[in-house]
Amino acid sequence: MVQIREFFFSIGALFTNLFEHPDWHNIVDVAILAVLIYNVIKLVIHTRSNSLFKGIAMVLVMAWLSSVLRFSAVSWLLNQIISMGLLVLVILFQPEFRRGLDQLGRSKLMRRVFGVNGQTPEQVQVERPVTEIVRAMTDMSRKRIGALIVIERVTGLGDVIETGTRVDAEISAPLIENIFEPNTPLHDGAMIIRNRRINAAACILPLSEDPSISRDLGTRHRAAIGITETTDAVSLIVSEETGIISMAREGRLTRHLDTRSLSILLTELFTPERNMYSWLGGLRREEREDEE
Repeated sequence: MVQIREFFFSIGALFTNLFEHPDWHNIVDVAILAVLIYNVIKLVIHTRSNSLFKGIAMVLVMAWLSSVLRFSAVSWLLNQIISMGLLVLVILFQPEFRRGLDQLGRSKLMRRVFGVNGQTPEQVQVERPVTEIVRAMTDMSRKRIGALIVIERVTGLGDVIETGTRVDAEISAPLIENIFEPNTPLHDGAMIIRNRRINAAACILPLSEDPSISRDLGTRHRAAIGITETTDAVSLIVSEETGIISMAREGRLTRHLDTRSLSILLTELFTPERNMYSWLGGLRREEREDEE
């Protein structure tokens, strides 16, 4: 297991050199490595790739032990697996790589470097669209009309919009409720809101494959979570069975939103200069095991 030995030897030499000959180059080098490792772990810790990540770590440990104990057959087998490691990692962690690169491109540093703000800088009036969406969600919740609204942020949803029907209309509660009214042509699928306008309806979203999602949640909730796993979009859901209003963001589902929390959320989404994370402490709750 030459590669394994060289890997652990390089890591050992790096830290040995750091403590025996400390200088700013080594300190910065280790700090950058620590940040990279931390962000990789943070990226996969709450996704379905968490188990795969643990499995890869176990394979590396087993490879090292088989090399030390001189188990030739096991060492040869693990060596063949590790020799394809880069290709296997790209295949297994493709969604996570995509999400990580997307987050890197949306970072404040990249926006400053390339001069991209991701949202229009001018002051906009947000009270009316917020009021209309809250009113529509509340009415549909009371009537138990299923609904799925996706709000586009920095990451474009053009490929999703192409799967539905273009609307391009101002946000209004009657229009939203009419679109999601059962047995109407556009009620099945997701509504996409772009630049504070209803851009499309009846759009098809990718379903989440996260095994940790409760089986009580249906296709609508899985689709809402799925689109937020690979983009920075925010999904709003009304359960057809219970009337519960939920929000999905970054692959996480927050349920039982009330009128106040929904208004705060939408105001933050439609106001570019305000911090999106200020409301998370009050809104983010773990997915409850409520039967729908």
